Order: sequence, then C-alpha cells, then structure tokens
Amino acid sequence: MSYTALYRKFRPAEFEDVKGQDHIVTTLKNQIKADRIGHAYLFCGTRGTGKTTIAKIFAKAVNCEHPVDGSPCGECAVCRAIANGSSMNVIEIDAASNNGVDNIRQIREEVEYRPTEGKYKVYIIDEVHMLSIGAFNALLKTLEEPPSYVIFILATTEAHKIPITILSRCQRYDFRRISIDTIAGRLNELMEKEQVKVEDRAIRYIAKMADGSMRDALSLLDQCIAFYLGQDLTYEKVLDTLGAVDTEIFSRLLRRIIEKDITGAIGIIDELVIEGREMGQFVTDFTWYMRNLLLLQSSDNMEEVLDISSDNLALLKEEAGMIDGEVLMRYIRIFSDLANQLRYATQKRILIEIAVIKLCKPEMEEDYSSIIDRVESLEKKLEKGVVMTTPQSARQGITGDAVQQVEKMELPKAIPEDIKQVIASWKGILSGLTGLSRTYFDKALRSLGPDGSLLLVFEDPNAYEYIAENRSGCQEALKELIAERIGKEIELQVKQNDTGAPSDAIYPDLGQLIQFDIEEDDF
Repeated sequence: MSYTALYRKFRPAEFEDVKGQDHIVTTLKNQIKADRIGHAYLFCGTRGTGKTTIAKIFAKAVNCEHPVDGSPCGECAVCRAIANGSSMNVIEIDAASNNGVDNIRQIREEVEYRPTEGKYKVYIIDEVHMLSIGAFNALLKTLEEPPSYVIFILATTEAHKIPITILSRCQRYDFRRISIDTIAGRLNELMEKEQVKVEDRAIRYIAKMADGSMRDALSLLDQCIAFYLGQDLTYEKVLDTLGAVDTEIFSRLLRRIIEKDITGAIGIIDELVIEGREMGQFVTDFTWYMRNLLLLQSSDNMEEVLDISSDNLALLKEEAGMIDGEVLMRYIRIFSDLANQLRYATQKRILIEIAVIKLCKPEMEEDYSSIIDRVESLEKKLEKGVVMTTPQSARQGITGDAVQQVEKMELPKAIPEDIKQVIASWKGILSGLTGLSRTYFDKALRSLGPDGSLLLVFEDPNAYEYIAENRSGCQEALKELIAERIGKEIELQVKQNDTGAPSDAIYPDLGQLIQFDIEEDDF
C-alpha cells in the first residue's frame, strides 16, 4: 500500500478533531442541532486552516443518519460514502480549473434533481475567487434562491476578490491562523500515534515555521521525518532539513553589525551560503529576531509574548542593552524592505550583503534613525580614542592652512613605466576580482612607494585590515592580474592613513596625475 501523507492521514473526520477554529465549529454544530441550516456559506482564511475539512465534516453532519451533538457519527452508510468520496450528494469543485460560465450552468442544471440519499446536496466550491465575472453572474440567482435541499459552501483565501453581490448572500466565517501552542499540541499528539520521538523544541520550531497553517506544519514534519527516517528528530536535525538558522547565528550577526564589523558580518553570511541555508527564510527569521529584541526593550513583561527559551531570553536581554531602540527600528525597516525585494530576486546573496553593509554604515542613509546610529558610532570611536578620518564629502571644508600642516610626499621626476601602465589599466585589472577584494581595492589611493613600488593607501580601517592581512589571497590575486595585464610583476605596498588628514593631502594621487597623459580602461 502506498504511503499517505500525514496531513491526509490525520485529516479531522469530526468537529471534535478540528483544532484552532472553535468559534466556527461551535456555531455550525448549534445550527445543526437547532435545524437552522443556511443555504450558502463562505469560508475565508489563509491556507491550511481547515476550510475544506470543516466543509466536508459539515456535509456529513447535515446528512448523517445518527448525528451526535451536531457532529457526524462516522458509522452510518452516508458518513462512510462521503468519507471515501463515493457519495453523489457531496460535489467538490475546484474553481481554479472550472471557472467558466458553462461549469456553473452545469451546476444550475444539476440542482434541480433531489439527492438520492440523505437530506442535502452539498456543493463545495474551493478557491471560489478564481471564478470569472460571467461565472459569478451565472451563480448569483441559484445562490440566492436554491432548492431547499441544496447547500453551497464557498471556500477562498482571497475574499476581497469576490463580488459584493455574492458576499451578501452568504454566511461568512473567517478562519483564524492557528496558534503555535495549538499546532505544537496537535503535532505531539500525532507523533505519539506514529511512535516517532521528536524534541519539544523541534516541534515548536516547526509550528512557528508553519505560520498558522496546520497543513503546512504536518507537511514540514513529514519532510523532516522522511529525511531522518528511523531516527529521533532533534531541533538541530529540523534546522538542517529545512535550511533554517539557529538563533545563535542571529546573535553573532547582530553583534558584528552593532560593532560595525562589515568583514565579520559578511563572513557570517558566507557561512550560511556555504551551508546551503535558505536565504529568504534567513532574512525573515532575522527580522523576527530583531522584532523580539525591540519588544523586549519596549516592556519588562514580554517573556510570555516572545515564546523563547530562558537561554535565548538571557541573550536577548544582554543585546537589548547594546543597541538603541531607534537604531533597531532602522535595522528592522531595512530587512523588512529586503524581504520584499528577495521574492523576485535572482541574486539574493548580493542584496543581503548590501543590506548588511547598510546596517554597518549608517552614513549611507540620511533618515533620522540612521543619523542616531551615526552619532552613536562616532561617540563609541571617541570613547575608544580612535582618530576620526575626514570623509570625502567634508574635504571641501578643509582650509589651505590645515592641509599645509601635513607634509606632502614628493614624486620623483620620472614615474616608472610599469606603474603608469598599472594606473592606466586599474579599472580593467579590478574587474578580474570579486566580492570584498574588488570593493576594498577600489577605495585605495594609488601612489608611488619609495622603492618604485605601487603604494596603496587606505583611509577605511576595515579595508586596510582586510588587504594588509591578505584575506582570501587578495594581494596575490591582484599581482597575478597585474602581471597578466602588463606582462611584468610589480612590488605592492599597503599603508593606512590614520593622520586625520585626507590621503591626497599627504600622498600624490597617481590616478589624478596620470589620467591626463594616459586614458584609463573602461572595462
């Protein structure tokens, strides 16, 4: 016998098995007990919340020969026929593929015939918002005055697309997203029946990932069990199967961002990519992590709302004192915008890296929250005694006297020909590099060393540290590209300008001097 998916195997067969929709179940049961059954119902709500399941249970209940407290007995011939799909009294229609006028006209012709068994003919039209305008118009009259033995149940995830003329003729029931506790309880109950051992932490994570959908939760759990068939299912195994990320990674990343450590933050993103994590889900989960942190900052009584372990709560409380609320709101805004961009993006990693750099460099934005972040960053640097360099945009305000206080290096009368060729081809050479190497080398001021070598001067301490430590073999890569371009190897020197004065006030900028004689490559 072929395997049956968990969400099909454990689909509720009676009202008592339905979880998280008590307000709907109670109303429908009371209608059946009081014999106040309507002729048209509209079930609205997100996927996997029980719309079609409750519609089928309701169809059984109104036709059941021996209903128990408004719920179907499940034992009579009518209940069994509806359960196995052989009943002629329950007609399921998928409006996504049967959305034309002719399909609705066929329904109008069929309703003229009374049910062969039971009391009611029940039409369940799924995704009813997919019907065409003509089909809705054809349904209108039948829906308004159907025969006494016909019940229509319309199910949709997008109620706003249904014409008001249809809405006004139906009893509307809005299905709520199912809570994490309710989903987790149901999963634990089913795992006991299946005799599969699953950690409570793993169950709760799957329940959270399901986003209010019981069917999604069962599908995710089914996937994890299949991957580790015959083994106990742990939290780490669930993360690995679903391509998700542990909160410890979020903590590490946030601390790198708070420290403005671009290299460290990008390195964590690189780890996630190498491990094959799903980057869209990572962005969503990290945004949720920062949301939890913001809630913790906003009130002292948020432990129950956050629904996290005591260890993670202690970590969050520590981080809550490390960052201002306004800055955190800026982080959440940037990552929320990023989540929308990733839906249709082909280069997700690049967009994520840009967003992380934005978080680390508030000067890239000009809104109120970024100004607060920039001020805080400056204050921290001053507290540590770090000499602040003058940004490019402020150099116009430096007076001639200020520049003259720094002694400028003098160039020899003749610049080596190989250095000239490198400077002239600089953009083309850098085009052979990728990632941070290319970005940081592009920031360098190109000058001449005392021994005729190529001198690269950096004002950005992150760029200098990355190049000076030869991370990812960046210096060797640049030397190889230069040798390929000019046919000769050259010596390379790296220096950081920490004087506080602009680099071009101290070191001659060959990029500016040579461009008048040799046109730079544009590729």
